[in-house]
Amino acid sequence: MSNQKNKKEHKLLNLIGGDKLILLAAIVVVFALFTCLNRNFLTWQNMVNLLVAASLVGIVAVGHTYLIIAGQNDLSPGSLAAFSGTLAALLLSFGMPAGVSIVITLLAGVAVGLFNAWMVNKIKLEAFIATLVTQSVIRGFAYIICDGKPIAISNKTFIALGKARFLGLPLTVWLMILAFVIFGFILARTKFGRSVYAIGGSSEAARLAGLNPQRIITLCFILIGVLTSLGGIIFAARMNSGQPAANINLEFDAITAVILGGVSFAGGVGSMFGTVLGVILIQAFNTGLIMVNVPTFWQYVARGALLLFALTSDYIRKQRREKELLEASMRNVK
Repeated sequence: MSNQKNKKEHKLLNLIGGDKLILLAAIVVVFALFTCLNRNFLTWQNMVNLLVAASLVGIVAVGHTYLIIAGQNDLSPGSLAAFSGTLAALLLSFGMPAGVSIVITLLAGVAVGLFNAWMVNKIKLEAFIATLVTQSVIRGFAYIICDGKPIAISNKTFIALGKARFLGLPLTVWLMILAFVIFGFILARTKFGRSVYAIGGSSEAARLAGLNPQRIITLCFILIGVLTSLGGIIFAARMNSGQPAANINLEFDAITAVILGGVSFAGGVGSMFGTVLGVILIQAFNTGLIMVNVPTFWQYVARGALLLFALTSDYIRKQRREKELLEASMRNVK
C-alpha cells in the first residue's frame, strides 16, 4: 500500500515537475505575505483586478514562450502594444467601423512580426538587437501618428470590448485564458510545437532533420506581433483612448514571467503551464507592491531583482540539465 502511494506521489511529481512545485510554493508565499500586509489583497474584487492587470502581460507572455523556446527574443511588445492602441484609436477617429480598425491594427502586428523575422533571418542580426531597433522605431511611430497626444475613443462598439464581462470576468481575462489553452495545446501536442522545441534545442540539427528554422522563427515572430497588437487593442478599449506612452517595460514583465515559469533562455525547454504560473507570480508581486504602498522607484528595484532571480534560476536549471546529460552519456559509455 505504501509503495503504491509512493509511486503515485512520484508520478505526480514527474507530471508537475519540481520547478513548478517550487513556483507554486512561491505563489502561495507571495499571496500569504501580501494578505498579511493588506487584508484586501485576497478579496474577490482584487483577484479580478489582478487577473485584468495580468491579462496584457499574459497574452504577450504566450508569444514570448514560443519565441524563447525557439531560441529567440523580442524587446518590442511594449512599443507595439502602445502603437496598436494608438493606431486603432486614430482609425476610429476617422470614422472607420470598429471591426475594420481592429483588423488593420492586427495586420500592423503581423507586419512588425515579419519585419523582426526579416532582420533575424535575412540580415542575421541577433534578436535582442533587431527587436531593440523595432522597440525604438515603433514607439516613435506611436507618437508621430497622434502628434504625441492621447486619442480619445468614442466608438461604443470598441469601448464595449474593454467593458464586456462573462461569468463575472472581463473579456480581456477570457482572451488571456483562451490564448493559454489554445497555444498551450499547439505547443505541447502538435507538429509545429515540437518543431519550435527542435529549433530551440539545435537549429542546425533541426534543419538537417528536414525542418525550416527560418519559417518557424517567422511564424513565432508573427504570433507575438498579433498577440501584442490584440493586447494593445483591448488595453485601449479599457482606457477609452490610444496612449503612445503606455505599456513601457511590458516586454520585461512578460520575459520575467516566462523565465520564472521554467522556459530556458537558451531555448528548447519550457511549457505553457509554467508561463501561466510565472504570470500569476509576477502580477501578484506587482499588485502586492502597489497595495502595500511601496514607492514607485523601489518597485522598479524590486522588479529588477525579480528578473535577476528568474535569470539566476534559469542558469541553475541549465547547469543541472547539462550535468544530467553528462552523467547519462557517461553511463551509456560504460
